[in-house]
Amino acid sequence: MQQTNCICTATGEAHRMAPMKTVTKERIPLYEQVAGRIAVMVEQGTFRPGERVPSVRSLSRQFKVSISTVMEAYGLLEDRGVVTARPQSGYYVCPRLPALPRTPEINPPMLRPTTVDTGELALMIFRDAGNPALVQLGAAVPDMENLPVDRLNRMLSVEARRYRLQSLAYELPAGCMRLRKQISRRMMTAGCTISPDEILVTNGCTEAITLALRAVCRPGDTVAVESPLFFNTLQTIASLGLKALEIPAHPAYGLNVETLRYVLENNRVSACLVMSNFSNPLGSLMPDDAKKELVQLLARHEIPLIEDDIFGDLCHGVQRPIVAKAFDSRGLVLLCSSFSKTIAPGYRVGWIAPGRFAPQVERLKAVTSLTTSVPPQFAIAEFLANGGYDFHLRRLRRIYIRQMSLLGQAVGRCFPAGTRVSRPEGGFVLWVEMPETVDSLKLYEQAREQGITFAPGPLFSAQPGKFRNCLRLNAAFWSDKVVEGVALLGRLAMDMAVDVRDKSPQG
Repeated sequence: MQQTNCICTATGEAHRMAPMKTVTKERIPLYEQVAGRIAVMVEQGTFRPGERVPSVRSLSRQFKVSISTVMEAYGLLEDRGVVTARPQSGYYVCPRLPALPRTPEINPPMLRPTTVDTGELALMIFRDAGNPALVQLGAAVPDMENLPVDRLNRMLSVEARRYRLQSLAYELPAGCMRLRKQISRRMMTAGCTISPDEILVTNGCTEAITLALRAVCRPGDTVAVESPLFFNTLQTIASLGLKALEIPAHPAYGLNVETLRYVLENNRVSACLVMSNFSNPLGSLMPDDAKKELVQLLARHEIPLIEDDIFGDLCHGVQRPIVAKAFDSRGLVLLCSSFSKTIAPGYRVGWIAPGRFAPQVERLKAVTSLTTSVPPQFAIAEFLANGGYDFHLRRLRRIYIRQMSLLGQAVGRCFPAGTRVSRPEGGFVLWVEMPETVDSLKLYEQAREQGITFAPGPLFSAQPGKFRNCLRLNAAFWSDKVVEGVALLGRLAMDMAVDVRDKSPQG
C-alpha cells in the first residue's frame, strides 16, 4: 500500500500531503520546499491567523526530513512574516495585514497625456537620502551595511592591477565583454536568451531608460506608463519633452492590460514603459500570461515596450520571475536593468538589451556618455563570475523579507484605522494608502521637521493631486531609530486624520 504524508493541525485534523522529494527539477533546497508547503496551507486557510502550526518534530516525521531542515524552513517562514515563534510553545500563524485594495480605476475620459512636473520635491527626496541625521524611509536605496562593500573593493583593486592598462583606457560604447557575458548567462534564469553582443552597458538604469526613450520617441510624443510610477522615471520622461499617459496598475498584478488596450485604440502612443517585476512603488508582479498579453498587444500596434527590471533579482520566492522580454519574438522590447539595488549604487553600472533598436541606442550612447567607467565593470563581472552574487542575493532576500514584514506590521499598528499596506513579493519598498483625510504632502513637511523622510504619493503621478493620501516607504533600513520613526510618522498621520474629522461640519 502506498504511504501518504499527512499534516495534523492543532485540532487533530489530518491533511493529506504529497510525498516530499529531496530534489525537484528546479533544484530547490529542501528547506525551501518544506517552507513552501506550509506557506501554501496558510494561504489556503488550512492554518488560520493565530493558530499553531505543526511542531518541528511532527513535520520532521511527516516529511521524513531532518529537524535542522524543518528549523531552517520555519526560520524562512519567520523571515517572510508567515509564522512567529512563541517561547516554549511553538510556531503560530502571524496575523495578516489588510491587503491594499485595487488602485482606483481612471475613467476613460481622464486617460489623456499629461505633462510631468514633480521636480523640486523629487530632488529633495534624493538630497535627503544622503543626510545621516534623517530616518531614511524616502529614497529607494539599499542599506550599505547589507552590501558586499569590502569584497567589491578588494575585487576592484585586484582587477585594476590585473588589467592595469585596460582599466584606465576607454572601453567600447557597448561595454566590457566579460560583464556582458555574465549578464547574458544570468538572464537565462529570467526566461530570456540574450547574446552578449545584444547587451550594452550603461551608467545605471536611468541612462538605460533614457537611451531607450530617446531611441523610440521624439519630443512631444506620448509614453504609456503604469500608475503609480517611480518619480525619477516621470522626470526622465519630462526632461525629454515627452508626455506620460497613465494606465492604472493593480497593487498585486501590475499594469491593467485591458485599459491599455482601450488607450491604444483611442490615442497615439509611441512607447510603453513598465516594471513588470516588483514595480516601484507598488511592488506589483505581473503574471506571466499578462506579460505575454502585453507584449503581443503592443506588437500588434508596432509599439516598443521599455521594460525596467531593476528589482527582478530581489524576488522573495524561490524562483526568479521571468521578464516580459521572454515573450518578445520581434525585437520590440528594450530590457533595462542595473546592479544599483543589489550590489553597488555608487558604481552606476546598468545595462540595456535594446532588441531591434540596438543601432540607435549604441549611437546615442556614443554621443551622450561614450562609455561606462571600466574598473567597476571589471569588479562586477568578477563578482558575478565567481558565484558570490548568488550567495549575496540569498542573504539580501532574507533580510528584505524580514524587514518588509516588520515594517508592514509597524504601519498596521501605528497608522490610522483604515490604512492599507501593499504586500510585495520582491524588492524593498512598501506602498501605503491612508484614509482620504490624510494629506501626504503636509505629512511630509511635518515629518521632515521631526527628522523623518519618506516619498509622498503625489510624486508618483503626473496628474496633480493623485495619490495624495498615499506614500512609499523604504524597508531596506531597519533599526531602533527606524522603528521610532515609523511610530512617530504614524502618530502624525493619526493626528491629521483626527484633526480633519474634528473640523468637518456636523450633520
